[in-house]
Amino acid sequence: MDGIDSSTWQALGVTLSVVGLLLSVLLWRRRGAASGLRGIAWSLLPAAAGLTGTLRLAWNLGDEVASWAVRLVFSPVVWAGIVLAGVSAVLFGVSAAMRSRGVGGRTKDGTKGKSLPADRSTPPARPPATKGAADDDDMDDIEAILRKHGIQ
Repeated sequence: MDGIDSSTWQALGVTLSVVGLLLSVLLWRRRGAASGLRGIAWSLLPAAAGLTGTLRLAWNLGDEVASWAVRLVFSPVVWAGIVLAGVSAVLFGVSAAMRSRGVGGRTKDGTKGKSLPADRSTPPARPPATKGAADDDDMDDIEAILRKHGIQ
């Protein structure tokens, strides 16, 4: 569309405005002055866009977006780029999860940090609970039930 000169774009803007103004007259008669004035306001925008060159800018922008979308859909090189971006996002997520757990890093003295445990089915051993004078029989019963189920 580069072959269109500025006077053609201005004529297109004015034509769209005239059509809008005719529709605004119908709105004014059917819905009242407020709707008619709003229609006139909207109708003047295409003429303003044609006179300022914004109509050509909007057309070129739409044309470029459409060309980009066509290249996106039909180009295997673009799809390879999308796959690489996805792999990168997954790697960022995995590394963030590893950092939050403190796995796979190095400590300040240069040695390796902790690695993933081989078996995660057994929880780490806890020190035995000390009984104070304030413990009552209910707590003993609860602890016995927990020990019975292997929780404590």
